[in-house]
Amino acid sequence: MGSEFLLYVWNYNYSSWSMRAGLALRQAGTPFGEVSVQAEGADTAALKAVSPNGRFPVLKHGSELIWDSLAIGEYLHEQFPNAGLWPSSSAARAHARSMVAEMHSSFDNLRSALPMNIAKRYPGFLKTVAVRREIARVSDLWSTCLQRFGGDGPFLFGSFGLADAFYAPVVMRFVTYDVQLAPTLAGYVQAIQNQPFVKDWIARTEGEPRTAPHYDYER
Repeated sequence: MGSEFLLYVWNYNYSSWSMRAGLALRQAGTPFGEVSVQAEGADTAALKAVSPNGRFPVLKHGSELIWDSLAIGEYLHEQFPNAGLWPSSSAARAHARSMVAEMHSSFDNLRSALPMNIAKRYPGFLKTVAVRREIARVSDLWSTCLQRFGGDGPFLFGSFGLADAFYAPVVMRFVTYDVQLAPTLAGYVQAIQNQPFVKDWIARTEGEPRTAPHYDYER
């Protein structure tokens, strides 16, 4: 197997799944290439043929293709076990995996009503009861984790890891749609925004040529 890593992402501004995989790959600390499929214009159809299920993100490592952001995160952990993607202690690692799995499989109301749109801001955005309930669940997850495992660091398990990568798109949503949080959680949101890998990802949204009108609310 070759040593080259190439990540195909769908869109920097809108694709939360791509962001998770992109942050995980940056945390792995290995050289890599990255292709924004939508930015390739007429080549989009050909690039979609790269993906086993026609969706993104997809990580190419030599002859291997790994699709789905969680599978990519686990694969990178196996390749780079000392990169800090998962916490070192078994208790913290079990908690982190549970949080990531819940993010991977849940929060349908939050996803649909507050789609990720890093470039936009909607002050005072109205949230439905169902969305507020899921915001409360995320807040509870963050609070519990920070109190139990955060220690002296600003992230969920002290240092930045896969759990933070998976919740970073939620942070982007909370910023975009003006979600009000307790001071401790507001501090976590700020820490995520200031994290170098996240800042790099946000900077790349400025070069995205395509927009998705169904993700842009007119106010």
